Amino acid sequence: MKKVFMLLALLAVSGSLMAGDIYVSLSTGKNSKEGTKEEPLKSLWKALEKAQDGDTIHLAEGIYPGNLKCNWFLIDKPVSIIGGYKADFSERDPLKYKTMFQPLNENNDKKGTGLGIFTIEFDKTKPAPKGVNMVFDGLIFDDGLAQSYHATKGKPEGVDTGMWLEPPAKGDTPFASSKRYLVYAATANRAEGDITFKNCAFVNAGNIAVNLNWYKGKVIMENNVFCNNLMIGADVISSNPEQGAVQWLFKNNTVLYTWSRTSELSDMGFGVRVNANMNSEIKDNVIGLSVLSGFDNTKGLDKTKKTKLDGNVFFLNRQSDAQVTKSPSIIKVKVEDFEDDMEGNFGIESAQENTTLEDPNVFKGRLNAPYLNAFLSMKYSETATLDTDKLNALRSVLGLPQQGTIVSKVDMFGNRYPLEDALKLFGAIPGKGAQNIK
Repeated sequence: MKKVFMLLALLAVSGSLMAGDIYVSLSTGKNSKEGTKEEPLKSLWKALEKAQDGDTIHLAEGIYPGNLKCNWFLIDKPVSIIGGYKADFSERDPLKYKTMFQPLNENNDKKGTGLGIFTIEFDKTKPAPKGVNMVFDGLIFDDGLAQSYHATKGKPEGVDTGMWLEPPAKGDTPFASSKRYLVYAATANRAEGDITFKNCAFVNAGNIAVNLNWYKGKVIMENNVFCNNLMIGADVISSNPEQGAVQWLFKNNTVLYTWSRTSELSDMGFGVRVNANMNSEIKDNVIGLSVLSGFDNTKGLDKTKKTKLDGNVFFLNRQSDAQVTKSPSIIKVKVEDFEDDMEGNFGIESAQENTTLEDPNVFKGRLNAPYLNAFLSMKYSETATLDTDKLNALRSVLGLPQQGTIVSKVDMFGNRYPLEDALKLFGAIPGKGAQNIK
């Protein structure tokens, strides 16, 4: 028995030591090659098929489609993906040599079962992976070309598109909008270990940008840009009932323009949300221009949370900088009241040194001016009219409710944001939000 255990231990160690590197280059690779730096593969999906647990996939510049242009990738084993390399892998600079995931609307009919451009769902026929250390670094996700926008409605002057259209409606595009996540990790993964996202951009999602279910270990999101996404920028959920089994660090991220669920501008629209059964640290981020609140603390019981909210910069969130639950009400809190109103309550252990933006000039030349102007002046209105036809007259006689029409008008909603402007957000404020990528 001792010999068997020793053999198993050696096999486990040798497996971890054999974790390798796979190289992928759209412009120079071929899927018949070995996947080395000298002979790279061409397709990420091929690399994911070839990869073993613990491998690292290195991606050169280019726009990577899924298999048969399906717009998504299944990550069914614990691997790391590093982007931002020159085609020959001689240099790495994620903002110069862009490794991009930018699906097209014309391929939305090939969505299949992929809930995210990256769908992390480990093979259910195998034991849940333990001791994982997954890293996603230097990747650019932009779903703006897969969405459908109205040709004229909700199109302010100087903005590239009209308002985002909720499926099944569609504008001039072949298919309705993609409502997928940019990154999605399935609830049933039961993974144990760490997962990190750094130096990435998440732009123009028709759903929550990053919706990550994790079972045990650390979730680290550091030095990323979240720009122009629906509902929530970053949402990490513990699928483990044990409090503190998941530890989430959300540090030095820039989260701007988070839209509500619908064009009524009244449901969701949060930069970042903390959930139950987690230890969360939200630190040194820039969180602004949310339709509702920059920070949401209303999901799950407060007693199951341990949250630190320190050193963040909040600005121009439309309803409030944060919201918490004081049953039965939702309480809106401004950043200047965080320490007095939230610290020591609502599962928030610390709420120190959070500030508002003192010098708007830091974003000069970095924020798209027409888009910002339209967002700040945005209004929603409804006009109700009652039809006086014979059918309504009959309804009145019978005591039935009258039927009418409601015409809604919104100045803009989820309009596509230029990717090149979103990438300018790296390095806007020294020490706060996403920094220049080194």
